[in-house]
Amino acid sequence: MSGQAITVTVTYGSAKHRITVSSQEDGKSPTVKDLSDCLTQLTGVPSTSQKLIFKGKSLKDLEQTLSSYGVKEGCKLMMIGKRNSPEEEAELKKLKEIEKSVEQMAKKLEKVDGELTGLKNGFLAKDLQADALSKLDHRVKVAAEQFMKILEQIDALSIPENFNDCRVKKKSLVKTVQMSSHQDFLAQCDKIEACITDHLTKIQSKNLALAE
Repeated sequence: MSGQAITVTVTYGSAKHRITVSSQEDGKSPTVKDLSDCLTQLTGVPSTSQKLIFKGKSLKDLEQTLSSYGVKEGCKLMMIGKRNSPEEEAELKKLKEIEKSVEQMAKKLEKVDGELTGLKNGFLAKDLQADALSKLDHRVKVAAEQFMKILEQIDALSIPENFNDCRVKKKSLVKTVQMSSHQDFLAQCDKIEACITDHLTKIQSKNLALAE
């Protein structure tokens, strides 16, 4: 004879899970552990990080049956708990810090691009343009260097197979650096550098022509 089963609804965050819990043992009522195991499979929150609450009371004893806590067919419970272990949270924090650096560098690059467009549109006196372009060129080179360092930093992170959230975050970070706005950040740096060199060459050619 198989174990008994009950169906309950468990709220976790904004999600509601309707779960049919069966006992692992023949003829026995489902325990708190049986429910906890089901929730681990559904949400990824390990049993050790779960806090199950029913009518304001915490279901602390995993070996107790659900019925001993008054949990019956159709009851509603709540679960609190983080999906990640403290170790994974620490790795996630590192990845979030790298993500911040990427965002800051992207803004700097955007600023350089905007200033270059302004220069090309003649928003600066011609005699000041060569100096301004040299400074922009330096800023782009620094940005390209930083992006390379960021990619190396991401690559150096050794993430265990079971740290799913970290692995997803790492993948999306690499993609962000390499494919932001459908364009590789490093390729964008190269493109801006080429534009600066081109504009600088034009200015120097004009200055030479005037000198002659």
